[in-house]
Amino acid sequence: MRPFANTPNGANASTLIYSVIQSAILNNLIPQKYLTFIFDTIQSGGDASLLVLWSDEIPESCKNKKS
Repeated sequence: MRPFANTPNGANASTLIYSVIQSAILNNLIPQKYLTFIFDTIQSGGDASLLVLWSDEIPESCKNKKS
């Protein structure tokens, strides 16, 4: 099996997804839940403006509970 990032397109895709994950962490979001929200919104044809990390529309379930 070939590695995912053995091509320039694979490396670009990896960079994009790692960047989204790290940005979610920095914005106190749970990456897995945030990604699920993104993919569900895209699949349902939802408003892309809801996908930004600082949107008030991000579900509470995607947010880390502050202690």
